[in-house]
Amino acid sequence: MREELLNILAEVCEEDEVKTDMDLELVESGLLDSLAFAELLARLEDELGIVIAPSEIQRTDMDTPAKILALAGSRKQG
Repeated sequence: MREELLNILAEVCEEDEVKTDMDLELVESGLLDSLAFAELLARLEDELGIVIAPSEIQRTDMDTPAKILALAGSRKQG
């Protein structure tokens, strides 16, 4: 799941560095804006079966690849 999630994140952010720098500030750097955030949540659900409702979290809960991996891992079913 980790590799698939990082590939999705790299596509959404249009930046491969998200695969190697787990502490990269995605929001602050402009890589994860509101539209990209919504796309990321949709793709996590569609492609990985990970449901994260936008109302449940803040973008700061998912502002680095490490935080996204941790949150997705805690939500993955099975």
